[in-house]
Formats: sequence, structure tokens, C-alpha cells
Amino acid sequence: MPAGIAPPIRVMVVDDSAMARGLIVQMLEREGSITVVARAANGEAALAELRRTAIDVVILDLEMPVMDGMTALPLMLATWPDVRIIVASTISQRNARISLQALQNGAADYVPKPESGTLTSATEFERELVSKVIALGRRPRDDRPAPASGFIPSRPARVTGHRPAAIAIGGSTGAPPVLIKLMTELGDSISQPILITQHMPATFTAILAEQIGRASGRPTAEAQNGEPILPGRCYVAPGGWHMTVRREGAAPVIALNQGPPEHYCRPAVDPMLRSASAVYGNRLAVVILTGMGLDGSEGCRVTAQAGGRFIVQDQATSAVWGMPGAAAKTGLAEAILPACQIANWLREIAR
Repeated sequence: MPAGIAPPIRVMVVDDSAMARGLIVQMLEREGSITVVARAANGEAALAELRRTAIDVVILDLEMPVMDGMTALPLMLATWPDVRIIVASTISQRNARISLQALQNGAADYVPKPESGTLTSATEFERELVSKVIALGRRPRDDRPAPASGFIPSRPARVTGHRPAAIAIGGSTGAPPVLIKLMTELGDSISQPILITQHMPATFTAILAEQIGRASGRPTAEAQNGEPILPGRCYVAPGGWHMTVRREGAAPVIALNQGPPEHYCRPAVDPMLRSASAVYGNRLAVVILTGMGLDGSEGCRVTAQAGGRFIVQDQATSAVWGMPGAAAKTGLAEAILPACQIANWLREIAR
């Protein structure tokens, strides 16, 4: 391999359908930086391949004979802890629940398989699959130094220290388990309303809201258009809709819209942050969790310019340091923190 050229990302495709395996392999190998080094029809065969082949990323179907994906997932991670696993499943309520459980069990991300068979859905599936394989396959290795966590100086012009009236959290790849743990640690210890935008399709976001509610003990649901934003509650942006904030009289309310996707996403984090900053000004606090892409960085800049404050998850604890890294590069973040310290930061500023 010539100096300066990254080696190809080595992928294994695991699916009991030969047609599905073939289509996924074709999609991946159209991208020059990816090479498919193994294929398997079930979890048992995939484990055998993993023991003899160097693999960076696994595309894992859930419903397979002999050994299904959920059974294989922890065994794969035990065999090769550094491998990143992307779950691929159809968007049904049952599969959404299983996929979210897979994320809790160590999968790095998921891609919804197209159901309709139309060119548009297949093209979107290919774009999302390839981008996630590249983001996860090109992550920094453990032996490469990551930026240090900790507090970084605020710029002198910024106004800081205000007790927030609301908290907004954005995330994407790798964020659901971090989010569940964060909300579990927070519980009902803070009274501010929490707005959450997680890059997820419909069905998934409703189930995520259920899980957050159970984990935190806070009233939590997918946001409804026009509902008031009340203390102690948690609002999750529904899949397919941008969640924004507007004033209705003196009270802040949820405003949903189906405007164009931003950063290929709807819901996206930037619309939430721009609108929340316009309503809450210097009383907004923002957290950007692990995720690929740049979504949230522009919104964080707007937040800081309005006098609000934001922190980002550090690289060492992020599955992908895209979104938090982009927000950190604005130079306006109050802190870069490991996931385990975010709840403490929120509790401190909430007081």
C-alpha cells in the first residue's frame, strides 16, 4: 500500500438471502474504498469467518436460520472487540425494537432495508449504508491519540453561567445507548425540559421515546405539533419530521415540519438548535453526542452566539467523532467530555 493511501475497509455481509447478500455486496463494492472480504448466510458461519479473516465492519441481518443476528452479535464482539457491526433490518415495529436492543448490546449502528423496492428507496439505502461503513471503518484506531477531554476556555465575548431554561441533545451513529445511559443517570434530578433529536426513521423514534421514559422515569414521548414545552418532560423528534421550537404567546411550544432534510436527515439537529436558540437565548444548554456528519455544528454556533452554552462528547467514547468533532471545531464549546461525565455537567449547570 503506497504511503498516504488508506487501506480499504474490510467488510463482511451476513444475510440468509443470497439475493440480499449479492445486492449489498454490489452496493459496497461500487465504493472504491470498501472491499467485501467475506459473506455468510447465518450467524454461525459469520463467527467462523470472523475467526479466520481480518474484518473492520460487519453488515448483520437479524432474522436468520441456524443462528440469528441477535445471538451472533455478542459472540462476534467477544471474538473481535474492535469490529463494528451495522444491523440491517426492515422497518417494522418488531424489527425496530430488536434493532434498538442490538444497539444496546453493542451494535454500532443500523440501516433500514428498503421495503418498497423502488429505485428511490434502494438509492437511499445504498447512500446510507456506504456512508456508515466508511464512517465506522475509518474511525481512529486505539493506538492513535485522541483529543484530550476536559474543559476548554470560553471566548471572552461569550456570556456564560446562566441557569438553562431548556436542554437540547442531538446525536446519530452510536448515540442511542449513550442517550439511554445519560437519561438513566439524570433521572428526574433536573427540572428543565429536554429536547432530543436523534437521527432515526419513524417507528424507531417512538420506541426510543418509550425506552428513555422507562430508563429515566421522566414523562417522555414523541413530540406533537403545538404541544407546550413543560418542565420535567422529555420530547423526542419523530422520524420524518424536524422538531423546532416557537413561542405561542409567552409560552414555548413544539413546532414540527417536513421541510427539506438537512445533512440528509429529517429530523436534523440544526433546525432544533436554531429555533430553540431564538426562543431561549442565553438560557439554552446543548449536548452533541456521537454521530457521523456535521449536523449540529451550525446550530451550536448559533447557540453560542445567542449566549447559550454547549458541550460535546469526546472522541475516545464516540463511535464516530463527526458531529461532536465538527461542533468542537467551532471553538465555542464549553467542554469536551467523555460520555460518563455529561450527566454530571448537566446536573451542575441545572442548579
